[in-house]
Amino acid sequence: MGRAQRIKPVKLAEKLLSVRQKLGYNMPQMAEALSDDLITVHKQDIFRFENDQREPSLLIILRYSKLAEVSMETLIDDRSILVE
Repeated sequence: MGRAQRIKPVKLAEKLLSVRQKLGYNMPQMAEALSDDLITVHKQDIFRFENDQREPSLLIILRYSKLAEVSMETLIDDRSILVE
């Protein structure tokens, strides 16, 4: 018996790119804004998040939501629209 694969948000990558663009950050600036003493985010991570090659951890999604001043639900739920 295998475990069912977790459903992944389809629009997350698009929303993360939109957040970065709204903030006016380049990839290195976004990586720096998301990093702290507990976790380091690299510009390559930002590229992978925005190109749907890697899904960020919940902690990183939380940091995106705080920077963008939107709820985590808005970022994760494909039915929620990220208002520009």
